[in-house]
Amino acid sequence: MKSSKISRRNVIQSVLGMAGAGLLLPQSSYASKPGQFRDYSKVKITKLETFLVKPRWIFLKIHTDVGVVGLGEPLLEGRALTIQTAIKEVEPYLIGKDPRAVVHHWQAIYRHAFYRGGPILTSALSGIDHALWDIKGKLLNVPVYELLGGPTRDRVRIYGRASNAEDMKKRKAEGYTVIKTGVAKKNPANIVENPKFIHYAIDNFASLREAGGPDMDIAIDFHGAIAPQTSKLLIKELEPYKPMFVEEPVQAQNVDVLVDIARGTHLPIATGERIFTKWGFREILEKRAASIIQPDLCHAGGITEGRLIAGMAEAYYVPIAPHNPMGPISLAVGLHLAASVPNFLVQEQVSLGEGYLKKPFKLEKDGTVLIPTGPGLGIELDEAQMKDKIGHDWKNPESYNALDGSVVDW
Repeated sequence: MKSSKISRRNVIQSVLGMAGAGLLLPQSSYASKPGQFRDYSKVKITKLETFLVKPRWIFLKIHTDVGVVGLGEPLLEGRALTIQTAIKEVEPYLIGKDPRAVVHHWQAIYRHAFYRGGPILTSALSGIDHALWDIKGKLLNVPVYELLGGPTRDRVRIYGRASNAEDMKKRKAEGYTVIKTGVAKKNPANIVENPKFIHYAIDNFASLREAGGPDMDIAIDFHGAIAPQTSKLLIKELEPYKPMFVEEPVQAQNVDVLVDIARGTHLPIATGERIFTKWGFREILEKRAASIIQPDLCHAGGITEGRLIAGMAEAYYVPIAPHNPMGPISLAVGLHLAASVPNFLVQEQVSLGEGYLKKPFKLEKDGTVLIPTGPGLGIELDEAQMKDKIGHDWKNPESYNALDGSVVDW
């Protein structure tokens, strides 16, 4: 018995000894090439460059002293010049800094502004965040989602748009399995609407459901342009047609109004495109004002903040459906976030990158886009094709009531 114990002890010591010896063996890592690591650690930001891109976008390039350039999309619709100025104001902080300290830079840019948050600062910060993650991935030669813990999926479901039955048939033929539409109307909605307005909107959605069939997911966007009094009527009439979700049924400034809407229906309520940072989404999640959230990664704080918002939502069993009526850089950013979180639902897009990217994204037969596999964001701008798309003067629509000229939401 004694010899058996000694034998067991000897075996354990032998195993531990071998493991310890293994720790001393040469490792395949940066530590085995200290010269290379030192060179890598000297990377510095040299310049921030923004340019307006048709139809209404802003693209950002962050340059480094090693030739690696990061891409971002710091859009704020109708405020392009304002965002360009905001980025110019942040540039002195970033020049000479190591681009790899992404979260540190996010904190510094956000918190060193005494007045925090809001669409201007967080939109500028979002584009910068995109570009810094792109640089980091390129330097390490891995996709951004690998830096966020690796992929949770190999493809991302995206949706197209349809406003009538004919559009629906076209999208279905193209391979889309998710479509988003708006509230069909001849004039902007009044605070309280009549049956004619309600029937027109519902009949249009019914035609989309008939053309798409029961296997097509159809979301409807109220765009915050419908008053709560009319929004409730529309949602009640939509229930038999089972929309995938109702987006922005009312404006998002008063969360309690959204709570009232959400509790009055079994349909999923979605919101988030005009909400900024984790602090903005906290109240929506806590009050269960929405069962789907739609952070816009060009507005809400970029990839860094988007990952945190998704984590908060996961705790409430709420999926994310990132808002993105922007360009292909924004789409790439959304794909990387979608690839790295478990609670992803669907990704919005308006451009797969044709005419902007050297390798545009492709809609697969199952209604998805494969996640990028290249380093960083995995995209490269096609400068030659973009020459005729530089510059724009896009402005927000100005909508007025046809009867009395009062301002209405667009």
